Amino acid sequence: MNLPYRTMTIEMFERKDETMRSSDLTPGILPLARRAILILLVTFASLATVTTPVWASAPAEVYVQNNVQTGLSILNNHSASTDQKREQFEHFILGLTDMKRIANFTLGQYKRTASPQEQEAFAQAFQSYAIAVYQSYFSKYSGQTLKVTGSQERAPGDTIVQTVMLDPNDKSGQPPLEVDFRVLSENGKFVVIDFSVSGIWLALEERDQFSSFLGQNNGSIPLLISHLKELARNYKAEH
Repeated sequence: MNLPYRTMTIEMFERKDETMRSSDLTPGILPLARRAILILLVTFASLATVTTPVWASAPAEVYVQNNVQTGLSILNNHSASTDQKREQFEHFILGLTDMKRIANFTLGQYKRTASPQEQEAFAQAFQSYAIAVYQSYFSKYSGQTLKVTGSQERAPGDTIVQTVMLDPNDKSGQPPLEVDFRVLSENGKFVVIDFSVSGIWLALEERDQFSSFLGQNNGSIPLLISHLKELARNYKAEH
């Protein structure tokens, strides 16, 4: 079982300031940011073939399962072109997650000094970058299956849905990869706000990497926005 979600949560971040942990600065964010986004796309690419356990009854588990079936129908729609399926899958991902909320969280302490215009521009750049990456990769992981194994309620309306990713071609005998969803229930609506693969949480990973980049560049949000846009263009050109 994965270690518990770190104490600092997105909603806590929105209520109070936090002290960012120190880390070694690395030249640029491409390799690690790509890894963090890859967590997102591996998670959702695995929705293409999924088993639904009949015993699951927790509302958050049912929510994940129902949306998994939506992803399944999109990716297995043989009458749609690749571009159509990618566009539909993009809308599916954006409808399932609160991408703007995640983007704001990844700014960490720099959100306090960013103007509303910078926050909005960053959210758009973050979303475009994430979409460019998962659209390039999602089909490579469609042969794996995702199985819900349980859930843990952290607080009322805040649930970690635990799953495992099963690779039919893996003959190593190693335990399956753990993939968790953090789901909030707000005003009667569920939304996914973070993802974890083997204990690595997307939003927390991205916050660390963006903070390192901004620390190298005098906290310039416009420079980070430009960098994300450039990475998104490069990904689209490569694929």
